[in-house]
Amino acid sequence: MRDNRLSVVVVGAGYWGPNLVRNFNLSADWHVAAVCDLDLDRAERLALTTRTAVAVTSIEDALAISGVDAVAIATPARTHEKIALAAIAAGKHVLTEKPLAHSVESGQHMVTAAAEADVILMADHTFCYTPAVLKIAELVEAGELGDITFIDSVRINHGLVQPDVDVFWDLAPHDLSILDFILPGGLRPEGASAHGGDPLHLGKACVGYLVMPLAKGAIAHVHVNWLSPTKIRQLVVGGSRRTLVWDDLNPTQRVSVYDRGIDFVTVTGDAERAAAQVSYRYGDTWVPALPEKEALSLMVAEFASAIREHRPARTDGLAALRVLNVLDATSRSLQAGSALVTVDNDQKETA
Repeated sequence: MRDNRLSVVVVGAGYWGPNLVRNFNLSADWHVAAVCDLDLDRAERLALTTRTAVAVTSIEDALAISGVDAVAIATPARTHEKIALAAIAAGKHVLTEKPLAHSVESGQHMVTAAAEADVILMADHTFCYTPAVLKIAELVEAGELGDITFIDSVRINHGLVQPDVDVFWDLAPHDLSILDFILPGGLRPEGASAHGGDPLHLGKACVGYLVMPLAKGAIAHVHVNWLSPTKIRQLVVGGSRRTLVWDDLNPTQRVSVYDRGIDFVTVTGDAERAAAQVSYRYGDTWVPALPEKEALSLMVAEFASAIREHRPARTDGLAALRVLNVLDATSRSLQAGSALVTVDNDQKETA
């Protein structure tokens, strides 16, 4: 501990680790004690950017550093469980890059261990801390959109084909974590049906479409794609009162709320037969002002607040586990020829 700041070790100095180190280092809540990576030279280069952190090559060496409060994991998902369980056993709070783990079983082990050790387990679902998604969650919670009727999410680009996962496990965690964040009660679909395309014959889906029936007849659709020459990051949330559109690539109008829709009124005729009258509503469009804040800075601040206030983080282990449950259902659906499969919505934290 330095001053009243919390002390963190960042494990992984590859793609995402430098972003975490930079934001922890700039935060008034945090002191970066160490950077851990199997490649010592890479760890040392990243540690130098903080001016105070040391470089180590093993989680054991990192946990031996005096005064460490937390461990932030930015390594491949298949390694998360081992590192997290070691940190939890040492009484450290844990932050993991998305997804929480490479399987539901591993994720459940992490959630259970954190609960039993009474430490914070948080997922770095970065998009949930963007000003746009925070505003969307606020509007949904306030009832501004009414009851959710449909959600359509598109995340496509000419992206990097991952060697160890399909396009669902690579890109969809972003969309699923956003849905979990904005939907009342979290993402608890009644089922999942995944359709994957492998036009490059790589043995994995490179183009994917995921359909999830939600409560009260609502439906959610997620489209992910590594092969599109154009980049689209768009979320449409339809409600019984208003519809919201988030275009993450539009810097001047990221979020728009449309007071437009279709109203159905049930009337009874002389023969006492019900019929639906359709009424089209054309109202104004509202563009809420959004602050310019880096999502990761808000995420590391939330991690610190959860630790100090001894409360679950907004994207805690259970939220991350709900995302894993849907990803698992996606894989099972693909194996079953795109059949609608059940999603386990009953897993709980144990202590």
